[in-house]
Amino acid sequence: MTDPLETFHEWLDDASRRGVLEPNAMALATVDAEGNPAVRMVLLKHADQDGFVFYTNLESPKADALTAHPRAALCFYWNPPGRQVRIEGRVEPVADEEADAYFATRPYLSRIGAWSSKQSKPLKTPAELERAVAANMVRFPRGRVPRPAHWSGFRVVPDSIELWQEKPFRMHERTRYEAKDAGGWQKAALYP
Repeated sequence: MTDPLETFHEWLDDASRRGVLEPNAMALATVDAEGNPAVRMVLLKHADQDGFVFYTNLESPKADALTAHPRAALCFYWNPPGRQVRIEGRVEPVADEEADAYFATRPYLSRIGAWSSKQSKPLKTPAELERAVAANMVRFPRGRVPRPAHWSGFRVVPDSIELWQEKPFRMHERTRYEAKDAGGWQKAALYP
């Protein structure tokens, strides 16, 4: 196959059919302004020829890191069946219209949570967060909850995609795809 995105979607769908709990969970690796690496799990919300999209609080350390160094690496791992996808590339913010459209599809309490959480900031007590949630539920009753300005998404535009499939006796299959300037992909098999 010459398009790694097609294989990615086949593998993602297969992981879902096999009952993988969060098949769209991916490790996101970044480097902050001082060059310190960090990795954390985020959820893929969309993947197409333009890139891999996730959403976050724009006041979080991950957003600060992505602003300071707009490059990232992603890693998916599904077991069963024993498959991994690694993605590396530049990062760009999603358009406000795209973020608004996705935010509107989120469950009510998830939208309230985006207003209530000061992601990664110190929390004195759980009651502090509970009070913020209650206040925002009063502010935004079951009707429309607008997307807060401090919440949006990022798109990782891949320079490379590596597909890894587990095989017996460590004879794993590894294929790396490098994006070509003119479009398309340069494919190379790798030793496991």
